[in-house]
Amino acid sequence: MASTEPEVDDVSMDDEDVATLLGENLVNTILEGGSPDSIKKLLEDGAPVWYQNEAEGTSPLHAAAYMRNPQLAKLLIEKGAVWNAVDYLKNTAGDISLSFNDSETYILIRNAGIRAELLLGILSSQDKNKVSSTASNLVLKQDDDTAAGSTDAFLSSKLTHTTDKHGQKVCMVKVRTEEGVEEEVGVMMGWEEGIMEETVRRLTEDHPNNENLTILNVGFGLGIIDTLFQSLPHLPAQHVIIEPHPDVLQHMRETGWYAKPNVTILEGKWQDFVANQKLLSFGGFDIVYTDTFSEDYSALKSFFEELPDILSGPNARFSFFHGLGATNALFYDVYTHISEMHLANIGLNVEWSDVDVTMDDEDRWGKSREYFALPTYRLPIAKMKALA
Repeated sequence: MASTEPEVDDVSMDDEDVATLLGENLVNTILEGGSPDSIKKLLEDGAPVWYQNEAEGTSPLHAAAYMRNPQLAKLLIEKGAVWNAVDYLKNTAGDISLSFNDSETYILIRNAGIRAELLLGILSSQDKNKVSSTASNLVLKQDDDTAAGSTDAFLSSKLTHTTDKHGQKVCMVKVRTEEGVEEEVGVMMGWEEGIMEETVRRLTEDHPNNENLTILNVGFGLGIIDTLFQSLPHLPAQHVIIEPHPDVLQHMRETGWYAKPNVTILEGKWQDFVANQKLLSFGGFDIVYTDTFSEDYSALKSFFEELPDILSGPNARFSFFHGLGATNALFYDVYTHISEMHLANIGLNVEWSDVDVTMDDEDRWGKSREYFALPTYRLPIAKMKALA
């Protein structure tokens, strides 16, 4: 008697259907507490670790985080799970682990992110033309030719310095979204003043040369940190400000910065003054700070690499505005560690302190796109390593 079982060829499923079915089974098996053997069998059968379900955007790594299963998370990461995939609520698997206080699983995911971003950074530096944006490199900057992501577009865009309805000074630029809608992005906003006050305090407090400081700031913005430097008990002996945007430079002229004693304004990008060695002509700076707009992490890392030449010596101090990946706690943590590693590679130790940036006024962003969504700012102070 002939078999009534359908042959495999009778069932038409394309590769995408198969991947969806296996991925859905993998997520559900994990969430239902399936055995390690059943999960491994699904992986052997080709269940995609990158899959995210249609209902909530849950990936296998999200599911492992919900189950607080570090061993499974480790296995999925080894199989290529996407460490920074976000579900429909914008949560990564790392965020879920944090919500459960599951430090073991969280650290596994965070460390996977650090490894992935370091590797992609190395590959990108070797051949920028062959490294494209992938699912493993979504933290800081995808292809973005707007003023928010392109220095050239930013420098040709109109900036406005104004005061919002809450009395907060803001510097804004308009960008066009992928949907063709114009939105405002804060280049710098008044709520950052508390961060800048603490930064200046830690950069200058007990500095052995605090009566005769030489200071370099890259990126004027609203002028918050430069105003604080000018308000120190002893005026800086030399205060150099690098600023490339013509609208900001005009604002600086109108507000008297060009007439301030011991202030030198370099009109252009910091890269210009490295290339022509103008920065070297100042003989080194006791304090260096940078807060640029529209530059990605690779540009900041390039600036790090210039520090040994522009810092004045072992007592010099460096800081930067740490908004790297600051829309997500996991991304922020990954780039806190990566920046610390890169600074260590060039001979600088970093001390981190926390600044509470929660505010009673929830409308501090006004119409601006949010660029810092966390309650705590991690403030870096870097110093040259002591010679053994």
